[in-house]
Amino acid sequence: MPHPPTPAARATGPVGTRWLACRDSKPGATVELYCFAHAGGSVGEFLRWSGDLPGVRVLGVKMPGRAPREKEPPFTRMADLVATLVEQVDFGPGPFAFFGHSLGGLVAHEVARALRTAGRPKPTRLFVSSVQPPPIVSRRPVHGLPQAELLSEIEYRWGALPAAVHEDDELRDIVLGYFRADMEIAETYAFVPEPPLAVAVTAFVGDQEDSDLTGWRAHTCEDFEHRTLRGGHFYFRDPEQRRELLRHVHRALGTEH
Repeated sequence: MPHPPTPAARATGPVGTRWLACRDSKPGATVELYCFAHAGGSVGEFLRWSGDLPGVRVLGVKMPGRAPREKEPPFTRMADLVATLVEQVDFGPGPFAFFGHSLGGLVAHEVARALRTAGRPKPTRLFVSSVQPPPIVSRRPVHGLPQAELLSEIEYRWGALPAAVHEDDELRDIVLGYFRADMEIAETYAFVPEPPLAVAVTAFVGDQEDSDLTGWRAHTCEDFEHRTLRGGHFYFRDPEQRRELLRHVHRALGTEH
């Protein structure tokens, strides 16, 4: 596959590439924020943040196996996904940061470590959201469950899926396919210890979650901050909490005026 355009080309050419989605190219942006979606999710909800982050070009990392790449086989192993992202995506060359929610936080962390190994530029900051730091204590694997049991487990962990998913057999199969592949990535992920990253880390979590993210401090030798916002696993879907999250992101990126 061809490499995507450099950031300069993205700023003046068509918005979006095979691997990256962008709703606002922001030619005057001083930093790029690459967003990695949660299990079963898309980057669309993160792209909407662009209007609240002046000076930041928000880019969503598009995964094979889901729209608009639903005809491509999804990744089911973390190592394969990370190696492909490092090979195919030109992160930078200007200042950039990573934001990852849930599974996306683990992917973002592993991509940052792989960039270091490859001698490539690293993000200036890693934002992780609602994800335990590695090594992960695995729960009962569920990615191999039959459809009905998988759906029940997903809704038990993260809340009800839209009614349309239950009412449309084809849509339900598609959505559960996303979840199944992503949960296989998470459930087969084997963390390999390495020295901490020289990348600042901000960890966000909802106050209704039973999660302690302070362990992310061990994965950085730079600044670490821990922020708790009101809500559950998807706290940022509340407009007020989303604004609070983005205020922290804006300040941490040094683009707040």
